[in-house]
Amino acid sequence: QVQLVESGGGSVQAGGSLRLSCAASGFTFSIYSMGWFRQAPGKEREGVARINAAGGRTYYADSVKGRFTISRDNARNTLYLQMNSLRPEDTAMYYCATSSWYRSGLAEGDFGYWGPGTQVSVSS
Repeated sequence: QVQLVESGGGSVQAGGSLRLSCAASGFTFSIYSMGWFRQAPGKEREGVARINAAGGRTYYADSVKGRFTISRDNARNTLYLQMNSLRPEDTAMYYCATSSWYRSGLAEGDFGYWGPGTQVSVSS
């Protein structure tokens, strides 16, 4: 069965960096688009970044553009999110998710399977 497991979350000070990983199994990772989403307490889940199956096309939310980088290693069935210059407003639970197609945008309806999430907390 499809399994996505995020890791790499933690607590950092503003301006710091974290790298999230999403280990995928149970499906052919290399043919799926992937995305990262986040949900802060009391807020709706929002899209962060998206990458196509081959890794050559990416899309970012305006709020993270220039600070976060999504990438993937299809040989290791792993998705990454490098987060630099972190801000307190980046504090959230971060989720990875699969999509059968790629397009510019971060609509939740495009994504089918989700991981349980990893917590990121940024203090000022």
